[in-house]
Amino acid sequence: MFRSLRLFNYRIWFFGALVSNIGTWMQRTAQDWLVYDILTEQDAAAMGIVMALQMGPQLVMAPWAGLIADRFDRQKLLMATQISMAVLGLALGLMVIADVAQLWHVYAFALALGMVTAVDAPARQTFVSDLVRDDYLPNAVALNSTSFNLARMIGPAIAGVLTVAIGPGPVFLINTATFAAMIAALLAIRRQELHPRQKVAKGRGQILEGFRYVKDRPDLVVVLAAIFIIGTFGLNFSVFVASMARTEFGGHAGDFGVLSSVMAAGSVTGSLLSARRDRPRLRYVFGASAAFGVACTAAALAPTVWLFGLALVPVGAAAITIMTSANAYVQTTTDPMMRGRVMSLYMAILMGGTPIGAPLVGLVSNSFGPRWGLGVAALSGVAAAAVGILWAWRAHHMRLRFDRSARRKLSITYGVPDRPV
Repeated sequence: MFRSLRLFNYRIWFFGALVSNIGTWMQRTAQDWLVYDILTEQDAAAMGIVMALQMGPQLVMAPWAGLIADRFDRQKLLMATQISMAVLGLALGLMVIADVAQLWHVYAFALALGMVTAVDAPARQTFVSDLVRDDYLPNAVALNSTSFNLARMIGPAIAGVLTVAIGPGPVFLINTATFAAMIAALLAIRRQELHPRQKVAKGRGQILEGFRYVKDRPDLVVVLAAIFIIGTFGLNFSVFVASMARTEFGGHAGDFGVLSSVMAAGSVTGSLLSARRDRPRLRYVFGASAAFGVACTAAALAPTVWLFGLALVPVGAAAITIMTSANAYVQTTTDPMMRGRVMSLYMAILMGGTPIGAPLVGLVSNSFGPRWGLGVAALSGVAAAAVGILWAWRAHHMRLRFDRSARRKLSITYGVPDRPV
């Protein structure tokens, strides 16, 4: 489960990312509450707009960001993006402390952060393949998700308490300080132990080459389709949890933080289970999508905040299983020379649907109540699972076979030649 941590470079990266991600989740929780309960009167649509501005640049900039990740030194690229994010967090934190921050300031901050993140995301995702051998890559990807979700379990709970006690401004400053851990980790990495890949030379048509590569891989197309559905309508957790905590159950920032951490506990469980698997398989993506739909339905129907929190555990576990399995499958089955461009497209589809989904889910929550917003997420899980089953069936990869032996078992077999499903 933890075999990638035997490697010095990955171990340094893992713990540096953990500290930095804790700060990021603290800032995200404080930012959500700043918008939802301080700068607006519990406006879920405003939160959706913030998410849209923060995620939208990944959709627009994805082709160029992926090419940058394939062409330039990823370690140096990550140094630049991490420093930029720290500066942005510092600026907004000082404005909040000075009590001059307005809603449009948060919108501008979200847009700027989204632009930096658009460059950071493919470089960060593919840098893992520089740290470990290919046979360690699925495990390293899963442990990355573990680090991310450990941070999501710790950060919101701390941020919820601090936001109540001292306000959101200082939480932004704490996040700025945590970037030092990631920067120190990048500086400490032993370059001689990296697994270098051939950099892509300058040339024409390299962005279109990435699109053509994906178009010729129907298994990647169906994964990206499922990820778009889930990412657009299902992963708007800030909107769901904040509106349920405040509007439905009458809670405060501390409750929001605790509920976010409870869901992250399920995510950590899902990512650790993924780390135990030797190979990523598409059946985990589509099976977890169906489970996500069921879990969101249970959360939407929860009559009390305690049962709602309990339902968030399988929601988090199913969501991270989808993301980890899809991420590892795409990385391990993609040509290393194309990995940056393909992963950039993956991240754009995962995050880029947020400008569509987050405001829409926010409006549904405002108009019909937060439970209906969770209902949209439940439908997204069912739809993503249906896409996978339909693809397997229509592509003739799925067959039903009735064994007329003594046990009389009905079996289902499906697969993609030369690739695990």
